[in-house]
Amino acid sequence: MRYIFILICGLFCCSSLPAQNPLVTKDSTAQQRWVDAQYAQMSLDQKLGQLFMVSVASNQSKQATNLIKDLILKEHLGGVIFSKGGPVRQAKLTNDYQAASKIPLLIGMDAEWGLSMRLDSTYAFPWNMTLGAIQDNSIVEKVGYQIGKHSKRLGVQINFAPDLDINTNPKNPIIGNRSFGENRDNVVDKGTAFARGMESAGVLANGKHFPGHGDTEVDSHHNLPVIPFSRKRLDSLELYPFKKLISSGLSSIMVAHLEVPALEMKKGMPSSLSEQIISGILKEELGYEGLIFTDALNMKGVSTKGKDGSVELDAFMAGNDMLLMPENIVSGKEKLTKAYEKGKLSEERLAYSVKKILQAKYKAGLNRYKPVQIDNLYEDLNSLEDDIIYEQAIENAITVVKNKLDLLAVKNLDNKKIAYVKMGDSDNEAFLKGLKNYADVTVVEANDINTLKAKLKDFNLIIVGHHKSNESPWKSYKFSTKELNWLQEIGSERTSNLILCVFAKPYALSDIKSYDTIDAVVMSYQNSDIAQEKTAEILFGAVGATGKLPVTAHKEFPVHTGVLIKPLSRLGYSIPERVGMSSKGLREIDELMSHGLDSLMFPGAQVLVARKGKVIYQKSFGKPTYDSKERITNDYIYDLASLTKILATLPMVMKMEEEGRIGLNNTFEELVPNYSNTEIKNVTVLKALSHYGRLPAWIPFYINTLDENKKPSGEFYRNSPLPGFSTKVYDNLYLADAYKDSIYNRIGRQDLKSNRYRYSDVPYYVMKKVVEESYGQRLDGLTNKFLYNRIGANHTSYNPLEKFDKNMIVPSEEDNYYRYGTVQGYVHDMGAAMQAGVGGHAGLFSNSNDIAKIMQMYLQDGYYGGTKFFDSRTVKKFNTCYFCDNNVRRGVGFDKPQLQHSGPTCGCVSRKSFGHSGFTGTYTWADPEEEIVYVFLSNRTYPSASNTLLVKSGLRTRIQQVIYDSILN
Repeated sequence: MRYIFILICGLFCCSSLPAQNPLVTKDSTAQQRWVDAQYAQMSLDQKLGQLFMVSVASNQSKQATNLIKDLILKEHLGGVIFSKGGPVRQAKLTNDYQAASKIPLLIGMDAEWGLSMRLDSTYAFPWNMTLGAIQDNSIVEKVGYQIGKHSKRLGVQINFAPDLDINTNPKNPIIGNRSFGENRDNVVDKGTAFARGMESAGVLANGKHFPGHGDTEVDSHHNLPVIPFSRKRLDSLELYPFKKLISSGLSSIMVAHLEVPALEMKKGMPSSLSEQIISGILKEELGYEGLIFTDALNMKGVSTKGKDGSVELDAFMAGNDMLLMPENIVSGKEKLTKAYEKGKLSEERLAYSVKKILQAKYKAGLNRYKPVQIDNLYEDLNSLEDDIIYEQAIENAITVVKNKLDLLAVKNLDNKKIAYVKMGDSDNEAFLKGLKNYADVTVVEANDINTLKAKLKDFNLIIVGHHKSNESPWKSYKFSTKELNWLQEIGSERTSNLILCVFAKPYALSDIKSYDTIDAVVMSYQNSDIAQEKTAEILFGAVGATGKLPVTAHKEFPVHTGVLIKPLSRLGYSIPERVGMSSKGLREIDELMSHGLDSLMFPGAQVLVARKGKVIYQKSFGKPTYDSKERITNDYIYDLASLTKILATLPMVMKMEEEGRIGLNNTFEELVPNYSNTEIKNVTVLKALSHYGRLPAWIPFYINTLDENKKPSGEFYRNSPLPGFSTKVYDNLYLADAYKDSIYNRIGRQDLKSNRYRYSDVPYYVMKKVVEESYGQRLDGLTNKFLYNRIGANHTSYNPLEKFDKNMIVPSEEDNYYRYGTVQGYVHDMGAAMQAGVGGHAGLFSNSNDIAKIMQMYLQDGYYGGTKFFDSRTVKKFNTCYFCDNNVRRGVGFDKPQLQHSGPTCGCVSRKSFGHSGFTGTYTWADPEEEIVYVFLSNRTYPSASNTLLVKSGLRTRIQQVIYDSILN
């Protein structure tokens, strides 16, 4: 036989594998009965027609698609492979074609990374090289399953995937990102997992491109590539994945158009036409009994080897079962018919392939064929489940290839000044937004390198993002010469650390001459929004990094390079289903918020929900005022009112308690000696912060500073800062500095109330004084240094006009009783305003994202972002209800769930939960048992604080109920 030489050589190169038929199903008897029945009723013309799979695109003209239907009717085709178009159009064509075919057609597609490889309006999963970086193969199996699920839903029975080529040549023009990588074992593991997932969804897998297309610089679509390696090399590398997947039951294999001298003696013979390679090696030597396809026969790598159907005949005689995308079906069938009539093509040989094709159709369920359902097709091909799997895959693929001095994940945000420099020619918005979720990041741009370097001198951490097109694996991935030069220049400034994030294939790293001046390198593989978001999360420790390079990217970064990065327990960002919640359920929040806006409860608001360390709902609603043109975004900041108590003053009191500066049983007399002769002297910290100290709810200090016209009196105020009048209350309104003592003296003169439980602002005036005197600094500076700067709460501040654009601060009231103007950027609370905007009970401004960080820190027992702010003992101590037996629900500073029917929550939270609400329409709550953080911010006090519709409606706790109702079983 022609292939005897190869067989003899093969005996010395690898052991023969046992024959097996991966197309045989569990109900093999019924399958064989169906196959035999179908075959028995076929004419020769019909049998030959089964060998052909033709190409069609649903975006072609009606005339073109009708020609395929005519071929199905006249030539009795075995299958159709779909190309470009849309899912609904393809589904309708599939139904039309299947109705025209006596035997159901085998519908195929090239959908290596999902239907999006060919179709619009469908889902794109990560490319194989991205999957190759994942260390958990079960994730790759999930991707394969989901792609198979989509294919089956669209009426596709065979997906020509996975690509089993080992991409050892970075210059490969056609494989590249389509390969799982350059390591044979990794390709086997990923290919096996992918195929197993796809076949478990009921779709036939196809290993390609046999005998291996990975090490070539020629595209077989345009010419015939030569694979010049020895048989020993081929056995140990190119052929290896095919051997392994054959043994695991791969349903089908595609044979490439390659010239492989070590396997085929005839010069210029494509592997797809080689009897030595297909019948000799693939079938006999490797024992493969599955379905064998040619690669597309209209490709230049093979189409020039004959005409008028001779290529099709040669391909079949070489051992292929199905002839993919032939140039001329009619001529091909004529050649095959003549060969049959002359005895060159035996009935046995024809039956062997046709029955395999029928077996494959049975295995794919075509014996029970049903038309494709058009209803909900788009929704089924673009599901939340897809998003979850995609996110998991990207998150597990991203690879840190260098991490000098443990720069990643970035810690100590308080001493970081961060710049971002964009390179590449594609989108970067998701990355920049992701970075800004964690820190104050400044975009730095310039037209020349000297200007850029001068601007970057103000920063000590520089993040460079290289963003290239994510449209297809074949798009350009390289740095420009200018970018390479600039990268080296930026890195030469050693006053800062440099992180390089590459959103392109790993080979982009190969053109960088030296990494001596680059401290950290992150390979993200793709430039999708999720890849950008997850890269930002890895940089800041919201998730860890576990990926490893699937190829050698640089001499410094060989295959398998990957630095393990542990997470720092910062908040991440995901979708509800990722943490066991329902997106559909949470959409009810949108409806409630729309009702709140329509009912004029507030002009605008922010709502955030996080669970298990991931923000899964974060939206803004309405406008800053009812008359505003602009819409609220997540960057707007609100007056938090009494949330200040647990987000500013309480952290400092907890810190003091840990340091032994204060005790819960300390009395006001011990803390403020001036109160030694007052009625409040025996009030303890514990009772005061639990609102069990019988103190008044609030004291309207400002009233005594108004004149007879109820305007700020000239006795106490000046229109500009003057000696003794530096306490800024509002625009052109400065309070006498001495009035601070009047506030504390008046507190000391208060009588204790009869009711044991009374919510009160007063303890926080006292605690502010105690904290500031203990540390010798003002509260705002202390909280910035201790908490906000370190935790990355860069939208959180007292007196926000000193840091933020006024237009980004939501106004809280049109004041017609004290300041007589729009309160915007100044604290709404009058007592806090009289303390220069820095109150212990009010004065803090923030957005929902920053509040969630602080609440998550509490939820994590005082740990966040690599920093232990508090001992878990301390958090527990302050989150304890000490007077519950006396029907007082409060913790020490924290509000707690109601003890009876009504209270501050929906009644659906755990007893361990805690939070607070604020007068301006704010609310936040955290539940350790369900790991939920909820933040609601509004300016319900605008234009008037008399608007109590929000409070009366219970909207904030109704939203909380929706959150808990959205937890999935």
